[in-house]
Amino acid sequence: MTRDAATQYELDTLEQLIDKWLEAQRQELPILRDVLRDDEVPRRWYVRLEGETRDVTTVWFTLGQRTLKYETYFLPAPENNKEQFFELLLRRNYELVGAQFGVGPEEAIFLTGELPFHAVDEHELDRILGSIWEFVERYWSTALRIGFANRLKKSLKED
Repeated sequence: MTRDAATQYELDTLEQLIDKWLEAQRQELPILRDVLRDDEVPRRWYVRLEGETRDVTTVWFTLGQRTLKYETYFLPAPENNKEQFFELLLRRNYELVGAQFGVGPEEAIFLTGELPFHAVDEHELDRILGSIWEFVERYWSTALRIGFANRLKKSLKED
């Protein structure tokens, strides 16, 4: 049995919950750099997090009638070792909970997930944001070394 789409009231309530939660995170989360709302896409937030291995990770939250979609840009399409690169990400997908790597616009690699609107609460928002940040931090350097090996070698030679 499928659930009905969220009502306008439910969407408004969830939007307020997300706004309130993000405002609290501004005060409590030292790695949170910024939170922006999209002027053109209703109910979309951009959450910028400071990284350790990658300078910044921006997580997009988009609240729709049935789900809260979340995603982050991971890397452009790989230039080298494509088979090894995609094998790494597919193997990581097996281990990930609540998100998966995929190919998006312009063949770029994204980390994405969705949560049914009725499951959205502060604990899930915290889990999502923390998980996406952790997955990027854990796999970004390895994927970069595999998918952009020639560019990195050239860069090291120039230094």
